[in-house]
Amino acid sequence: MGRIKTTAIKVLAREILEEHGDKFSSDFEKNKKIIDKVKKIESKKTRNVVAGYITKEVERSKKQGG
Repeated sequence: MGRIKTTAIKVLAREILEEHGDKFSSDFEKNKKIIDKVKKIESKKTRNVVAGYITKEVERSKKQGG
């Protein structure tokens, strides 16, 4: 089991995915760099949590066939 993400993290991640979903992959390190380019997030910890959530969502969508 992992950490439970707050609503703010989920909303921010979904917003970024809607705008730039085709750029993300299941690689966490790449996703961190993409987030740095796409969105200005002051906190490194918040950026990493968002990148982790996006990575998990991308993997989940690949498993579902979408």
